[in-house]
Amino acid sequence: MSDRKPAGQFIDAAIDLLRRIRDEEADSVEAAGTLLADTVQDGGRLFAFGAGHSSLAAQDVVYRAGGLALMNLLSVPGVVGVDVMPATLGSALERVDGLASAVLDSSPIRAGDALVIISLSGRNSLPVEMAMNARALGVRVIGVTSVAYASEIKSRHASGTFLKDHCDIVLDSKIAVGDAELTLDTVPAPFAPASTVVTSALMQAMTATAAAALADRGIEPPLLRSGNVDGGHEWNGRVLDQYGDRIFYRR
Repeated sequence: MSDRKPAGQFIDAAIDLLRRIRDEEADSVEAAGTLLADTVQDGGRLFAFGAGHSSLAAQDVVYRAGGLALMNLLSVPGVVGVDVMPATLGSALERVDGLASAVLDSSPIRAGDALVIISLSGRNSLPVEMAMNARALGVRVIGVTSVAYASEIKSRHASGTFLKDHCDIVLDSKIAVGDAELTLDTVPAPFAPASTVVTSALMQAMTATAAAALADRGIEPPLLRSGNVDGGHEWNGRVLDQYGDRIFYRR
């Protein structure tokens, strides 16, 4: 490690990862943003899903000031965050076969929609089956994952496959297996995960691309504004009313 203190080392590591995804994932981000724009233009709906801490990046693009109003959270009870008790239950549910099918069957998602699935390892049954079953329904799937996991660990799905194997487009977060950027002789385990920072950046880059692509086609992007700026609530009310049949977090 360098002579910097751990805080600086972590920020340097995060910056290096952000530069990597900026340079190495540019084409994939462009393709993913274009897919979202195509879906909006064609009347489809947008969904995002992540389990555990991966859900943080999914939630960050839902009902978000500066974000696409049409992005909905595909929620799976018990795995959306760490508020479930005990917290370990969420991790256990990710390994349950058949859960993804039950969730999709009871959700509003349909053919022609787009679904972004976030899973750092991409190894558990839930994200793998979510991608497989969604595509079988005619949904376009974007996976946000670390491709490195597939070469170093085994899948927990019966097929032996990973999330990355069942997506129309994959965004590789470049996060190393274990998701810890720092080590110290005095600390018995690696520490300081960067996956949330990087994955959220990928999600925002993708949605920014979609907004710009729609504008380039002469379509006003369905963007939300901050409710803390003058006129924000009125703006959002207009957008939510206009696209109400494609928004499921407003009931």
